[in-house]
Amino acid sequence: MFLNCGQPLPLLSDKDVPPRVTENFILSGYRFPNYSLRDCLLSAFRPTNETGNFWTHFLPIFIFAYYFLQMFSWDGAPDADAPFFYPMWNYFIGVFCLLLASSMAHLLNSMSLVVREVCFFVDYGTISAYTVGSSLAYYYYIHPRAGIVEKEDKNGSCLDINHKRKGFLSPNAMPEFNLFFETYYMPCACVIAIICVLSCCNTRQRWREHRYIIRTLVFLLPFLISSTPVFYRVLTRSPYSTTTPSFAASITMPNFFYRHSLWLLVSALFNISKFPERLAPGRFDIWGHSHQWFHCCTFLSILDELHMIQAEVRAILLNPDFLLPPTALSRLPGPTIASTYGVMLLLQTTIVSIIACFSWHANCIYGPQRDQLKKQMKID
Repeated sequence: MFLNCGQPLPLLSDKDVPPRVTENFILSGYRFPNYSLRDCLLSAFRPTNETGNFWTHFLPIFIFAYYFLQMFSWDGAPDADAPFFYPMWNYFIGVFCLLLASSMAHLLNSMSLVVREVCFFVDYGTISAYTVGSSLAYYYYIHPRAGIVEKEDKNGSCLDINHKRKGFLSPNAMPEFNLFFETYYMPCACVIAIICVLSCCNTRQRWREHRYIIRTLVFLLPFLISSTPVFYRVLTRSPYSTTTPSFAASITMPNFFYRHSLWLLVSALFNISKFPERLAPGRFDIWGHSHQWFHCCTFLSILDELHMIQAEVRAILLNPDFLLPPTALSRLPGPTIASTYGVMLLLQTTIVSIIACFSWHANCIYGPQRDQLKKQMKID
C-alpha cells in the first residue's frame, strides 16, 4: 500500500535534466530535480540511477552496528559508557554519520539543485568527521605507547614489560615519532579534515572537470596522516610479550590494515575510472555502475578497519598491565570527554559553518533557477 500511493514521476535521460545533475556515461534513470520529500523517499523502492547508491550505504549501517556492538559482550570489557570506550563511540558516530549522510544525499538530492548541493556538502563533511573519529580510535588503541606500561626496578631504572626481539624497532627507539603522536597527531588530523571539506565543497563550484580525481586525492591525505600510528605499529615489534593473550589478539591487526588499504585503493580506482559504465555508456545506468562499486568497497574498507581497531582493543583488555584508563605508570593519558567528544564537537561545529557558507553561495547561484521552475510549473 505504501509503495502504490500515487503515480511515480517519470525517469528522464541525460538530455532532459540540467547538466548539473548528469553523471559521466550515465544516460538514463534520472529523477527531475523538483521531487517532493515524499517522491524522494518512494524512489528508494524503484529503479533509478541513485537507488543502488542509496542502498549500498544504507544497509551497511546495520551491518556495521552489528559487528560494533559485539565488542561490549567480550569477557573483561568495561561498561559501554566507560571512558575506555569513548574513542570507539566517537568512531561509531563518524561511521554512522558518514553512511547515513551518503545514503540520504543520494536519495534526497533531486528535490532541487540547491538541496542537491547541500546534500553533498554534508556528505563531504561527514567523511572528514569520520577520518577524525578513526584518528581518535587509532590514537587511544593503536598509539605507539598503547599497551605499554613502564615499571621501575629496585634501582629506579625503567623496564619495558616485553623482551626486545631482534629485527624490530623498539617503540621507544624513535622519540621524535612519540612527540608527533602525543602532541601533533590529533591537531593535524583535524586540520587536514577541514582542508578536505573545503577542497571537496569547492569542486562543486570550481574545478568541475577534474572533480573526481581531486576528491579522491584529497581524501588520500587524511588516510596517510591518520594511519601513521598503524604504520608505526606495523614497523615496530609488538608491545606485548609473545607468550601473552594480548600478543595473539593484536597479531591480526596488520592483515586487517592491509585489507583496509586494499579496499580503499580499489574504491579510488572505481571513483576515478568510471568503470564499467565508461566501456558501455547506458548499460549500467541503474545497476552496477562505478559509484555503487565505490560504495561497496568503501564499506568493506571500513569493516576491516573496525576489525583492526577491535583487535587492538581486545589486546589492551587482555593485557594484565591494563593501560586505559590512565595509571601512574602510563605515558599515554586515558580518554576523557573533552579529548574525544569535545574534539568531535569542535570539529563538527567548524564543518557545519563551512557547509553553511557553501550552501548560502549555492542558493545564490541556483535559487533563481529553482524559483523560475516553480513559476513555470504553476503556469502549466
